[in-house]
Amino acid sequence: MKPANELTATELVAATTAGQLTVEQVALDVIDRIKARDAEVQAWAWFDADALLAQARALDAEPVKGPLHGVPLGIKDVFNTKDMPTQHNSARYADSRPGIDAASVDTLRAAGALLVGKTVTTEFAATVRGGKTRNPHDTSRTPGGSSSGSAAAIADFQCTIALGTQTGGSTIRPGSFNGIYAMKPTWNSISREGFKMGTISADTVGLYARAAEDLALLADVFDLDALEGPAPTALSGARIALCRTSNWPRAQPEVERAMAESVAALQAAGAQVSELELPDDFEGFREAQLKIGRREGRSTFLNEYRTTPSLHDEFKARVENREGHTAAETRLAYRTVDRCRALFDDIVAQYDVVLTPSAPGEAPVGQDSTGDASFNSMWTLLQVPVVNVPGLFGPSGMPVGVSLVGRRYEDRKVIAYAGLFGAVLSEREAIAA
Repeated sequence: MKPANELTATELVAATTAGQLTVEQVALDVIDRIKARDAEVQAWAWFDADALLAQARALDAEPVKGPLHGVPLGIKDVFNTKDMPTQHNSARYADSRPGIDAASVDTLRAAGALLVGKTVTTEFAATVRGGKTRNPHDTSRTPGGSSSGSAAAIADFQCTIALGTQTGGSTIRPGSFNGIYAMKPTWNSISREGFKMGTISADTVGLYARAAEDLALLADVFDLDALEGPAPTALSGARIALCRTSNWPRAQPEVERAMAESVAALQAAGAQVSELELPDDFEGFREAQLKIGRREGRSTFLNEYRTTPSLHDEFKARVENREGHTAAETRLAYRTVDRCRALFDDIVAQYDVVLTPSAPGEAPVGQDSTGDASFNSMWTLLQVPVVNVPGLFGPSGMPVGVSLVGRRYEDRKVIAYAGLFGAVLSEREAIAA
């Protein structure tokens, strides 16, 4: 058997609940991996091997095994945790211990997850300024952000599932850069109680895994809406829209190739792929999104502004409204976004899923920036479910993901198609190798 840290969540649960593998052994394998790789990848903001082993032994002693029994979980360091610090990558919150779990953490703990530690985030999960975490595929490159540590830890087999957040592209973009499954569920379908907010209209709990079936397992744990019809079992006959969006000029050659390869693979599997050009109503969406983000950031960071003289000027600028956005402009921005949400629900109802880029290209070299979220932000504020599907690569051998998008509250449908499509891409990769 592979080391426990390399198993999927679904495989781990089967082994731990059947008594074939102890949670303590899972923890030991995770500890060994982190010790071997932490100096290079630096995914963790807080990790305590002794605490992890104690938690594992307690799980082994539990008479009732939960649906995530013994599955190693990484938690982005913006979520409150009752037994670990929550520091937001901010000096003000160094070793801050809220003493209570965020709702999502509480739910995962109750399901039997093994909480490995807190993963690195950019400051307040609200900036593209890079941190210490490196991309495990090439440590000269960014892992993306703001959910930097969660994505890198999953890709490097240091945990099995992980929590992130997304305001713009903070879950999906790192998923693409690290070559893993990443999901931004329908907005507020997973409780946001207990994590640091940035833009309340967009902020969403994000999920990471190395298999689509593990996202389905997490959908069960979080009680996401059931499928309205039978689960798809094949891509044949699927109605898929190809939406490049107005950001297509930002796409690098590897993304152009990835999209073309995706279309070819889907068509070869029997899917019907058609072009989707969003109506003119979406022309003002990007500007509206900027204004809403700035408006909501003013209240989000006001307390930090009043109490922390050393607060980065990036956040001070939001509170001070240096761009001069007016209340009238903001009202119009909300009206634009509301109209587009309703329109997109109607548009996507004609398809099973929408295919779109996950990022402009491979993970950039360097750590100063976590990358460009332009291909993600619209879907986030539209509040629709998105899954990054891995399996394609760029000229440097780095992962290039593509996204599948669905209608609000059709998360399980998107997961199902992501699994089917991911399997096709994996087969193509195996044949090429």
